[in-house]
Amino acid sequence: MSDWILNKLFSLKEQVAVVTGGSGVLGAAMAKGLSVAGARVAVLGRNEARVGAVVAEITANGGESIAVVADVSDRSQLEIARSAIIQRWGQIDILVNMAGGNIPAATITADATIFDMPHAAFEEVVSLNLLGTLLPSQVFGQAMVERNQPHGCIVNISSMSAIRVISRVVGYSAAKAGIDNFTRWLAVELAQKYGDGLRVNAIAPGFFIGEQNRDLLLNPDGSLTIRGQKIIEHTPAGRFGKPEELLGTLIWLCSSGSSFVNGVVVPVDGGFSIYSGV
Repeated sequence: MSDWILNKLFSLKEQVAVVTGGSGVLGAAMAKGLSVAGARVAVLGRNEARVGAVVAEITANGGESIAVVADVSDRSQLEIARSAIIQRWGQIDILVNMAGGNIPAATITADATIFDMPHAAFEEVVSLNLLGTLLPSQVFGQAMVERNQPHGCIVNISSMSAIRVISRVVGYSAAKAGIDNFTRWLAVELAQKYGDGLRVNAIAPGFFIGEQNRDLLLNPDGSLTIRGQKIIEHTPAGRFGKPEELLGTLIWLCSSGSSFVNGVVVPVDGGFSIYSGV
């Protein structure tokens, strides 16, 4: 029975996955995790060297992976990427929209106000995250619906800032809230028009140390900043997450084990989203 559960419900063998933003800390962990679960993984990002390093690690561990250099805000680049992946493996089954991030100009610092923020910065961070989820979903999702029997799974990346007010990150928060809504909308749209073989869900990570937030959460000596301390105090688990702790949820959402799960946003946050602080 246990072998059947692992091999039938949660195996991704013979599936083809695309991970955008696959060279970042969390994106790389997801790409490697999907490979361990049996998927062939296209690691997509803008930096050829960094994407190639992730692919090299996957292949060194016995996985099958290719590097795809593309910008998620450029539809033509994504279409070229889709053609290359299909030419290599013949199909696309999984899309993980990991690409995104924040920019300093769309963040309200302690000595600034919302009235100081340039609207162009807000537009930029919303485009990076929301448009950077929409375009890959259109391009790679089209490959899923054009199969003889439409089939595929899209996993978007939400954030704690989509469901809780987190100071300073106004543009990022709005973009991630948009991704939550887009996840639900697209789940309904695809299922109604193409059948239950297509699903769209999202993961809302709690606080994980990455390249963009390291200096906000940790001092140079590794101790917590004031902001980092506040986050830990409001996380019942009492720590930051580890990248590999996203993999169980990711593999579940991508596998047949969640075949009747559609349009949900799953928090992986150590309890941050449920704790009032009291």
